[in-house]
Amino acid sequence: MEREGRRIYIFDTTLRDGEQSPGVSLNVQEKLEIARQLAKLKVDVIEAGFPIASPGDFEAVKAIAQEIEGPVIAALARINEKDIDRAWEAVKYAARPRLHVFIATSDIHMKHKLRMTREEVLAAVQRGVTYAKQHCQDVEFSPEDASRSDPDFLCQVLELAIASGATVLNIPDTVGYATPPEFGRLIALIRQRVRGIEGVTLSVHCHNDLGLAVANSLAAIENGATQVECAVNGIGERAGNTALEEIVMALFTRYDYYRCKTGIVTEEIYRTSRLVSTLTGMPVQYNKAIVGKNAFAHESGIHQDGVLKERTTYEIMNPAMIGLVQSNIVLGKHSGRHALRTRLAELGFNLTEAELEKAFQRFKELADRKKEITDRDLEAIVEHEIRHIPEKYALEHLHISTGTHVIPTATVGLKVGDQVWEEAACGEGPVDATFKAIDKITRLPLALKSYSLNAVTGGKDAMGEVTVQVEYEGRTFIGRGISTDILEASARAYLNAINKLVYDVGEENLHYVDEVNNGNARTGVNT
Repeated sequence: MEREGRRIYIFDTTLRDGEQSPGVSLNVQEKLEIARQLAKLKVDVIEAGFPIASPGDFEAVKAIAQEIEGPVIAALARINEKDIDRAWEAVKYAARPRLHVFIATSDIHMKHKLRMTREEVLAAVQRGVTYAKQHCQDVEFSPEDASRSDPDFLCQVLELAIASGATVLNIPDTVGYATPPEFGRLIALIRQRVRGIEGVTLSVHCHNDLGLAVANSLAAIENGATQVECAVNGIGERAGNTALEEIVMALFTRYDYYRCKTGIVTEEIYRTSRLVSTLTGMPVQYNKAIVGKNAFAHESGIHQDGVLKERTTYEIMNPAMIGLVQSNIVLGKHSGRHALRTRLAELGFNLTEAELEKAFQRFKELADRKKEITDRDLEAIVEHEIRHIPEKYALEHLHISTGTHVIPTATVGLKVGDQVWEEAACGEGPVDATFKAIDKITRLPLALKSYSLNAVTGGKDAMGEVTVQVEYEGRTFIGRGISTDILEASARAYLNAINKLVYDVGEENLHYVDEVNNGNARTGVNT
């Protein structure tokens, strides 16, 4: 049954503020893939990036604006003509473009960062919003650090932004300083005092430095806010942003209290969470609300007994509501393409014939090692192995020699075009040896910044999921790999990062070193 009540618009900033999370670096294709999923999730606005920040950000915003249909596509800009021109150049291709301009309004920011007076900020707001309006009918204005701004001055700035053409006013708790009662009162004050507020969308953007982002956003909704800016899995600067999945499910589950609704397709929440986690290399903590591994797990015997008798005794949400579905199909080495296609479709993956064939081959390889393939195994196959950038280097073979009294040695064969290049190297451990052998072949000056290993599922035959971050000439690239053999998963993750590097930088722009790890010249074997 269609719910009545006030409509809350979901403004997703995963691709802008979310990508500003330390260590996260997405290429254009990865941003497009997330944007496609956000459109399936039916967010109202996708903030695609900050075009002036880098050529890569500009190209990503432009690509999203050109391809993605449905949501409003927004681009961020500081409130000056150069930023606004660059943002408009990228976002103008969208069917529903929005320019999002901002300037700080707190005394601490104006004095120490902007070095501007209040009068100068007011002039910049009038000039900047007016200029943005000349490009785009939909203009959002944000007074940065609003929660620490003088309320009288803040209201003055907001009135001027409306008079200059702003259609959305966004109130940021930029450093996560506010408490829910304070932030709620601020929103109520703005609604009472700002002339023209009834004619614009009132939005909030809360950070999670004190763990209050979701609570502050809900307090704002109670006091009249109609748009919430958030990110999938709550990722973002420092401690992150308001978590999209928590806001949406809080409003859905406690509709009796809030009497508000969103347009989100909740069954796409889990899939979106997994995709963002995979592509950003940021694991979701086990006890994360809504999408964490333990969110619907019950360890206590009392809890288990209650859930078995009546699910609602300890589950206030049905897992199926966020896309966690159970299946009676058991997949193994005798399963065919049809069963695989059916299960992948149930999990939200609609693959092309070529992608299905690749998934089926990888599934068969895995089925030879595991008795039963879980849903999480299938998700990992698609997320890590199917939809990725072209491979310049493909793992052909890997041999490891290691032990308690043995110097770890790795021999790696990589397929490069129609040849297989092979190298061996010693290391501090088997993973180090593997990476050094790969370095000898690629001859790229890489620095390994981080390495993490997680089990995809339980059991002795669980797949290992490895995520690495490598640095090349100041740029960071994230690689992921999966296998029941963690050393093979490590090699695949390292190669995934290298292939991204080659794809993003371009082979013609790569710089090689003559020798890596004091190795010998590489040797080629024709295939």
